[in-house]
Amino acid sequence: MSQSVTIEHLISTSKRRDTSYMNIILFGAPGAGKGTQAVELVKNYHLTHISTGEMFRNAIANQTAMGKVANSYITKGELVPDEVTVGLVKERLAQEDCKNGFILDGFPRTLHQARCLDKLCLELNIQLDFVIDIEVPMNALMERLSGRRVCKVCGASYHILFNQPKVAGECDICHGPLYTRKDDNKESVAVRLNTYQEQTKPLIEYYKNKGILLEINGQQEINDVFQDIVNKIGVNL
Repeated sequence: MSQSVTIEHLISTSKRRDTSYMNIILFGAPGAGKGTQAVELVKNYHLTHISTGEMFRNAIANQTAMGKVANSYITKGELVPDEVTVGLVKERLAQEDCKNGFILDGFPRTLHQARCLDKLCLELNIQLDFVIDIEVPMNALMERLSGRRVCKVCGASYHILFNQPKVAGECDICHGPLYTRKDDNKESVAVRLNTYQEQTKPLIEYYKNKGILLEINGQQEINDVFQDIVNKIGVNL
């Protein structure tokens, strides 16, 4: 059997013998509510949440083999190469807490990383079951992100539409002034969203072609978004 066929076998949901655990990749643009849904998936399916940022920090703090390599680039202000990032992911997925299912959040970011992940899964005898993409239109994401306001004193977060303070421009907790963070202005938000879409669009097509992509309407109420995920997974809680 060729390697490509074997990889397809590993990621095909029809081959799963045990549906009591799942291995999931979670996609969602900034502001799509990905973090909220990750918490619900972890709580209800007892999965391990693997955030790439946290993975890097823990590997460096624990001075793992790949953590030391990654830190050598970071301390010099250089980008960490894909092969190092993939090595960190492999190191993390091989840990005991991933054996009962995991959510990959923040990886892969490119087609090259996705193909490396396929090979990594083959090596570790891991099956990817679902790629969940929480979809929200660009204009709604702009509204969500650019409407955020933060207290200058205590850091409490508000939103001009969805979580308004009792007094406009004033924090409910400490009465400090509210402001718009630099990365929350419309120009910065647009750059972040465009970058995400450019990076992610090829990945969405890649996993759609593999038959494991679940497209979720992220404009519903939070509980309805999660129920949509549950329904499409097809596993009762």
